[in-house]
Amino acid sequence: MDALAHTVPGGDLVELDDLLWVLHRLMGQAVYDFEFGQWFPCRRPYGRPRAPSRPEKVVLRIGAVKDYEGVERALAQTGFALINSRGEHLRATELPRWYPLLEDLTPKSLWFEGPPDPVAISEELGWPVFMKGARQTHRHKRSHSFIDGPVALGRALAEYAQDPVLSWQDIVCRELVPLRPVEDPDPARIPSSFEFRTFWWKGTCVGIGRYWSAGLNYTLTGTEEQAALAIASEAARRVAVPFLVVDVAQTAAGRWIVIECNDGQESGYAGVSPMGLWNAVLDLERP
Repeated sequence: MDALAHTVPGGDLVELDDLLWVLHRLMGQAVYDFEFGQWFPCRRPYGRPRAPSRPEKVVLRIGAVKDYEGVERALAQTGFALINSRGEHLRATELPRWYPLLEDLTPKSLWFEGPPDPVAISEELGWPVFMKGARQTHRHKRSHSFIDGPVALGRALAEYAQDPVLSWQDIVCRELVPLRPVEDPDPARIPSSFEFRTFWWKGTCVGIGRYWSAGLNYTLTGTEEQAALAIASEAARRVAVPFLVVDVAQTAAGRWIVIECNDGQESGYAGVSPMGLWNAVLDLERP
């Protein structure tokens, strides 16, 4: 286990209820952290013989993974494999990889390896646009995201260059679709919309909850939940990643759309109950 300890310092590899291996580390973020040992019987692998030829699957909960391939290699040496392969991880997290699969379910998008071309944006999307990293936004900052023209684009790019999360990502510009509003309590951040996070385990929904976990509470009616899960289920089917997050929202016109996808390993719980999620996963893993 030395290679794993070096690759994921502070990580704790445990088996939950003799059913599921999790490599986790507390990140100091309430929306992400979960103390597995307080709620589930946990067994550690030390001294237990492993068979690298028959690897057991492991879920990562160590935050954003900078060296996914390195963690894969370290686990493989001790007979483990990540629940999402590296290819599946990239397909779940990077918009240029999942967008072609969901183009009819999500706002029109362009992506750029270098600085975005304002002419292409104007011609293909029109102003304003929603801008983000190819993998994620950072702290939902409004000035990073709502771009109304070339001048605002230049200002945002200068901020992106200094941002520790956004500076290393390719940039995505998306059609700015008006969403059903919930509240707009802070002029510095993206306003809360009627958006929901869904977790999918091998094609089955194991959790749904409001995306904006702070501020005004909002809930789905039974009919709304059916509609939200219908589009999220179709997205999960197309992306086909074992542990996946699909965020969906209702537009101001009442249509449901996919906002983005992510690797379930890296995603915060938002308004999803962690206890409910992991119990649902364990129920699916029981023989």
